Amino acid sequence: MGLSTFDAYKHLQVVVATHKAYAMPADAVYLPVFVGAALSGVAAVPPGFARDDGGENISAKNKGWCELTALYWAWKNLKGAEAIGLVHYRRHFKGRRGVASGAELCAALASVNVLLPKKRNYFIETTYSQYVHAHHAADLDETRTILAERHPDCLAAFDAVMKSTSGHRFNMMVMKRPVFDGYCTWLFDILSELERRLDVSSYSEYDKRVFGFVAERLLDVYVRTKGLTFAELTVRHLESQRWPRKIVAFLRRKFARKIAAG
Repeated sequence: MGLSTFDAYKHLQVVVATHKAYAMPADAVYLPVFVGAALSGVAAVPPGFARDDGGENISAKNKGWCELTALYWAWKNLKGAEAIGLVHYRRHFKGRRGVASGAELCAALASVNVLLPKKRNYFIETTYSQYVHAHHAADLDETRTILAERHPDCLAAFDAVMKSTSGHRFNMMVMKRPVFDGYCTWLFDILSELERRLDVSSYSEYDKRVFGFVAERLLDVYVRTKGLTFAELTVRHLESQRWPRKIVAFLRRKFARKIAAG
């Protein structure tokens, strides 16, 4: 990679959403942001971490919006960044030697609009069926209604994404600034309206994280609708994925919902 490629995005900032003290990448492009800071108090935020409750923010919504409170904070407050990314304290894009360096991310971004994690494949489930077996169908159904009213140009992409058996997950991405601004404007408009319409009072604490879950499915909708070029990077998990436990939990939710539906 030539130095000029890196210089073109020397103002890249990758926000690392975290809710606790954790070892962070040493590369200067990474900015740890403590999410839900408005709910946690000053003492909970580790030294050197940014807070998602400074400037214009939605920090108080963190329980339902998850890492999106860091995304919103970055959108509204990182004015000098020419490219912005979002990763998680325990999930990063993989580089040649562990977590991807800023230079590696810049090189990958040079010829595309967006960097995304490699797709997750469900094989026997569509994006829609996998979601409704794990959460509530109303979340996606109401989202589609909002798209029909506010962004009808996105309906074809939404329907295609819902029928797909794979998708980019985790709300992880790196975007060039114009693309990032457009995406956030679109995403937070939809989710704010969804929050206004959706009654989550009977949801479990897990399912109340609906806005983060829906956003994971909307990323592909935006990329498809806008015809954005993208590159996929492997995700490096810093903790065990506990796949046997996750599979059992998913199957329990799936069959419990079938039984409840009669």
